[in-house]
Amino acid sequence: MGNLAPYLPGRGRRGIKKPRGLAKLNTKSTAMATSVYLPSSFATSATAVRGITSLVTTSRPRRRCLPRSQRRLYPLGRSPAAMDAFHVSSTQAAEPLLHAAAAHRRLRVRTHAQGAEELPSTEAGDGAAAEAGYSLASIILPFVFPALGGLLFGYDIGATSGATISVHSADLSGTTWFNLSSVQLGLVASGSLYGALGGSILAYRIADFLGRRIELVTAAALYISGALVTGFAPNFVVLIIGRLLYGVGIGLAMHGAPLYIAETCPPKIRGTLISLKELFIVLGILFGYLVGSFEIDVVGGWRYMFGLSAPLAAIMAVGMWSLPPSPRWLLLRAVQGKSPLETNKKKAFLALRRLKGVSPSDMVLKEEIENNLVSIKAAYAEQGSGGNILEIFEGASLKAFIIGGGLVLFQQITGQPSVLYYATSILQTAGFSAASDAAKVSILIGLFKFVMTGVAVFKVDDLGRRPLLIGGVSGIVSNFAFL
Repeated sequence: MGNLAPYLPGRGRRGIKKPRGLAKLNTKSTAMATSVYLPSSFATSATAVRGITSLVTTSRPRRRCLPRSQRRLYPLGRSPAAMDAFHVSSTQAAEPLLHAAAAHRRLRVRTHAQGAEELPSTEAGDGAAAEAGYSLASIILPFVFPALGGLLFGYDIGATSGATISVHSADLSGTTWFNLSSVQLGLVASGSLYGALGGSILAYRIADFLGRRIELVTAAALYISGALVTGFAPNFVVLIIGRLLYGVGIGLAMHGAPLYIAETCPPKIRGTLISLKELFIVLGILFGYLVGSFEIDVVGGWRYMFGLSAPLAAIMAVGMWSLPPSPRWLLLRAVQGKSPLETNKKKAFLALRRLKGVSPSDMVLKEEIENNLVSIKAAYAEQGSGGNILEIFEGASLKAFIIGGGLVLFQQITGQPSVLYYATSILQTAGFSAASDAAKVSILIGLFKFVMTGVAVFKVDDLGRRPLLIGGVSGIVSNFAFL
């Protein structure tokens, strides 16, 4: 079926020559007579097109006496007000129009089955098929299991806060090597961050080869091994090895989770779900503080603090293994020439059917596959066309780089991440001499951070990024002024 190609003829008595394979529909209005060319299957179908309403003229000024050589055709989609709707008798009859709706922005397809449900057109690249419904279960599972990778990252931050006190205490460590230097204690806290740095570099090299799903399964396996090695560490060296392994899992998970969520969730809620993944990280921090407050007075409690992440990582591993691969990644492999195109299109079709969780027609699913394939080819071609990394230091790119890089830099300079890792120790030196009291107060820090992150996630579209950023920076500055 060809793309919808409606055109308005220029002013004059003569129309335009009917293109081959298209049928001509004529309408008259008080303004002018118009002709619309549609694929012949649209014009001759007994069940499809029931009428064309609100077909309006272009906003071009009237030119009554233009020479024939200056007359031209105006695409309907570029006029300010174009075609309102085709009315069809059922959802099934609307399916032949979906491809046309994807190609033509101003076309809307409305069905009258079950209360005149409307199927709006989408932006180019997504296609009308992208708006097909997802069941609630098919949205939750592909989000929750990748988001557990973020929760485990946050849990490590919160657990480390209490574990650094426990492992360094002569009474609570339960080891003979408790007398750690400041550098060694710093390695216990930052070992996972060094591993995360290595994991991020590794993800850049192998992510497209492994795929988002396998990348997250690998991250979960590293979480499990890192937690168990740390929890059963017989000496300081093995402890650091466990922290590094866990950190590599963090690096892979933080790369793969947002990609998998973005590539498998409905476009309308894609941004919300990715933001919720950040909320899961803060929830993990709060959970780590809670576990630390319970285990802080237990001999060898640091082993439980670090080891408790293993069961959560196992749930993540099983959940990710049960999910299908990202359809978009499968198509990307085909575009890169790493896999046969037709084979991966079939795999992407099956993966998309599992992710939908409902029963859309094969035509809708195939349309979404084709639209994704077109957008991937365009993006891959643009990426292959080159560009110099030094371009980020020129013009508008330089300004964006300074703003984005400056935000990250100054966020770290404030010491906010360090406060989270050493919250219990800081509170202990601030006057809460008992480790248990300091651990309980740290829960309030995690709770307040969770609440404010929730406000930012759910209100960012209403309040705007800039006001929230200014408000947060103002709070930091006022806090320093108060101190």
